[in-house]
Amino acid sequence: MTDAAAQGAHRARYRRILSFAAREFIKIWWFELVLPRFGLTSISERTRGPRMQRFARRFHVLAVELGGLMIKVGQFMSSRLDVLPPEITKELEGLQDEVPAVPFADIRAVAEAELGHPLSQVYAWFDETPVAAASLGQAHRARLAKTDAADTGLDNVIVKVQRPGIDGIVAVDLAALRRVARWAMRVRLVADRVDAPALVEEFAVTSFEEIDYLHEAASAERFRENFADDDRVDTPEIVWERSTRRVLTLSDVTAIKINDTDALWAAGIDPAEVADVFAEVMFDQVFTHSFVHADPHPGNIFVTPIPSTGSGAQGVGSGTQGVGRNFRLTFIDFGMMAEVPDNLRDGLRMLLIAVTARDSRGLVRAAQEIGVLLPSADTAELERALSTLFSRFGGMGFAELAKVDPREFTDFADEFGDMVRSLPLQLPENMLLLIRAVSLTSGMCSSLDPTFNVWDAAEPYAGRLLRDESGNLMQDMAQQAMETAAVTYRLPKRIDAIITRVDDGNVTFDTSRLERRLDRLEGIARRIGSGVLFAAMLVGGALLMPTIPPLGITLLCVSVLPLLHSVFAGIGRRLR
Repeated sequence: MTDAAAQGAHRARYRRILSFAAREFIKIWWFELVLPRFGLTSISERTRGPRMQRFARRFHVLAVELGGLMIKVGQFMSSRLDVLPPEITKELEGLQDEVPAVPFADIRAVAEAELGHPLSQVYAWFDETPVAAASLGQAHRARLAKTDAADTGLDNVIVKVQRPGIDGIVAVDLAALRRVARWAMRVRLVADRVDAPALVEEFAVTSFEEIDYLHEAASAERFRENFADDDRVDTPEIVWERSTRRVLTLSDVTAIKINDTDALWAAGIDPAEVADVFAEVMFDQVFTHSFVHADPHPGNIFVTPIPSTGSGAQGVGSGTQGVGRNFRLTFIDFGMMAEVPDNLRDGLRMLLIAVTARDSRGLVRAAQEIGVLLPSADTAELERALSTLFSRFGGMGFAELAKVDPREFTDFADEFGDMVRSLPLQLPENMLLLIRAVSLTSGMCSSLDPTFNVWDAAEPYAGRLLRDESGNLMQDMAQQAMETAAVTYRLPKRIDAIITRVDDGNVTFDTSRLERRLDRLEGIARRIGSGVLFAAMLVGGALLMPTIPPLGITLLCVSVLPLLHSVFAGIGRRLR
């Protein structure tokens, strides 16, 4: 393809992504904002399921035809079984396996240009049929030449070759995503909580790292060292002599795909046990190693059968052996990894312990530590809402939550919805990849075991974290005792100050929430008045048209003003 042709293809790709996003934004605006203002909420709710399914089908077609980062976006959505409706996840789950393969002639050209020799000289055998085609590259089975096999101790290998021109495709996709992010920032609800352009930039850094196979090889080595003494986890070995930025050669570790439940049962492996071990391993990556596989979709995780050791459980963490466990998890594709900084890891530890202990106050402190909840937030109402949430829904798995009467969720939203929407929430930049990893993990575990309960997996780990931190327990207790003593010492003075303020008439109360509700009612009243004025002018103009045409036409034209006010006056407030 000539440079001019490539530039034309890139422009067409860019326009197609933006036009798709624009159409979907308009549909969401119409059905979720405009129709409810005309009292047509029932239409919006009734059509939501079919609309979501049609959106998923359209995006499925777009992602398969374009490939590149659009596949990554679709894979992320397909994994959100715990959040997104089944109309979307079911339609997009096939994206894990539907990436079209690149013709072998193009793959050969890239590989030979990188390795500097014909494939027949580098490998004793090279399969022209790809074993897997991914969004950024594809993998082929091969056999090392005798010299390389003797040096490495390996024979059968997998060779990953980057798709031709993928650098330009990634650049175009990122440019389109940057534009969509700027559109999203015009919505107040999004702008107050997420710095979408910053998240896209973080995604850009990760994407360029993912198309550098030398960076992936280094990450694979680090991951392998982290789990070197853990018999639950295996990783491929890297053949550095046959690896470059665009070609990666590694040992062949293919086995049963983690989501192939029929093959798991045929091998005598319980998918529910696989889900438990998978969750444990992901917890270890976050809290023990601070280095997380951020793309654990089914194509990147194998279940390798091994003879059962018959060993008893040794507890949570590295070296865990389940009773009679006859498999290990084999991770591949380390192009997308998440580093967990110390402050984020500490906050996540606090979060995990608070959730498993149903501690609403601890959960609020953890959210502030992570940066999701700004320190300036008034958390008293939030703590009460979380206490209510824990008492009613705490400990339930996704399958149990699906059976809860929807009216209970509605009642909870009615009671606390305004409070939650008013909170200064945000999504920290370094959380993007971690959220992706958690999303894929929860979705995978739920598909392996419909009764999977994340609390069951988290509670033993939270207990271990508490035991690990027991060395600081006495220090914490001493600090709390000092704080309590200080409060007790100051209490009489504070009580006297409050009584003095009451006597002086200086006590004030926060009525901001009541004022917001009154403002909303006042706005509704104004819009109703505009609607009545529009109807009156419309009817008056229609009656005057036969007798006094100029005045009738004037009234009809001017009636547009109160109509516009009635329809659009509250949109800015609605988006806040």
